[in-house]
Amino acid sequence: MSSRWADEEADKALRQKEKEEKARKKLLKQQKLEQQAALAAKKAAAAEEQQLASQRSRNDEDERPAKRQRTEEAAQDEPTISTSRYRPVQPTWRPCRHVSDYETLNAIEEGSYGWVSRARHVESGSIVALKHLKLDPSTTSQEGFPITALREIQALKSSRSHDNIVTLHDVITGSTPSTNDVYLVMEFVEHDLKTLQESMETPFAISEVKTLMLQITSAVDYLHTHWILHRDLKTSNILLSNRGVVKLADFGMARTFGDPMPPALTQLVVTLWYRAPELLLGADKYDTAIDVWSLGCVMGELLRNEPLLPGKNEVDQLSRIFATCGIPSSKTWPRFRSLPNARHLNLPSPPQTKEPTLRSLVADPTNLSTAGVRLLESLLSLNPNRRPDAGEVLEHPWFTEDPRPKSTAMFPTFPSKAGQERRRRRPTPQAPRGGEAPKLDAADFSAVFG
Repeated sequence: MSSRWADEEADKALRQKEKEEKARKKLLKQQKLEQQAALAAKKAAAAEEQQLASQRSRNDEDERPAKRQRTEEAAQDEPTISTSRYRPVQPTWRPCRHVSDYETLNAIEEGSYGWVSRARHVESGSIVALKHLKLDPSTTSQEGFPITALREIQALKSSRSHDNIVTLHDVITGSTPSTNDVYLVMEFVEHDLKTLQESMETPFAISEVKTLMLQITSAVDYLHTHWILHRDLKTSNILLSNRGVVKLADFGMARTFGDPMPPALTQLVVTLWYRAPELLLGADKYDTAIDVWSLGCVMGELLRNEPLLPGKNEVDQLSRIFATCGIPSSKTWPRFRSLPNARHLNLPSPPQTKEPTLRSLVADPTNLSTAGVRLLESLLSLNPNRRPDAGEVLEHPWFTEDPRPKSTAMFPTFPSKAGQERRRRRPTPQAPRGGEAPKLDAADFSAVFG
């Protein structure tokens, strides 16, 4: 018996077109990676050639005389030639550093995968962030080191070269010599966007939102082009330094992927307020579009200074999404009814509902231009195939129109709660409370001009 939602010829043609478009984008992305690899290989070959040329010049300078009869007396008189400079540098094995090398200053927060605190390196005095991984001893003893912790370490090590991803300095052990007590030593960043926005009376300016979004999207684009899904983008996982530089953090849910995508991925990823609708509807096959949806939720939160879709549970979250982004239909989302949790949904007909607008949810709708609304609508498209790639978001015209993105050097600074800083205020005189003005006695001001 055929399903009542069986695909028609038009739907098949639409799916084929979307599939071809997606394949074209992946091909362009692969070509970009190949060009980068070829450029890196070319640079490495040039460096090797330069090294060989310098070594040949050194050999010419150290040219030895013609061979002669070697005797024991001559061998004793000849100086010993060191060959250490010709030996390649070999990495040395050393024991893992211990948490006692760091002095804990204060706790910052507790996440799903660890406790984060601020610490100082005893020898150098540098300030770092220590993340104590949450590891279950029973699971670790039976199954070994958790795959989630391995994925986080792998993702952070693979992303060291990007300026907008937090730097992993080291992996150290704790007080007990076992795999159940492991710490990640990362760079300390003063703020996270969620805590910072809670203390702000007004939202970020449009120019500041553009600066933040460009940096966040650049980090997400780097992850996707290097085959990494973050799967938990939210404002509490986005750090901001006092120099206006964004650092993407918390890779506890991150994992690598390929083409084709791995089958039967876990559905319970991404914090509820930033979770894409296909995940809420039970999809076990998804791609980078889930990170793009979270990117749209972050953009909306920056514009209005509060979460865009703060659902209480999965059902309430879906209702908020549909009220904000519209009701899905066979035209806007052809494969919607094939998702496990969408088969029995009772939805109103799209013609009977009022077309929602995202502009009305912004704190000051007059500040967001038409290009900004279109970008937000594309990021929050119900159909994941219609969401842009992170690289396409970086090229959106909204970032080039006035007001332009604010320079990071001009970004405002705030007291860091993670660093236990308080805003320093200079004592200022109070306003006069009325009464008679004070009279000045005879005073000698000659020293002023002396």
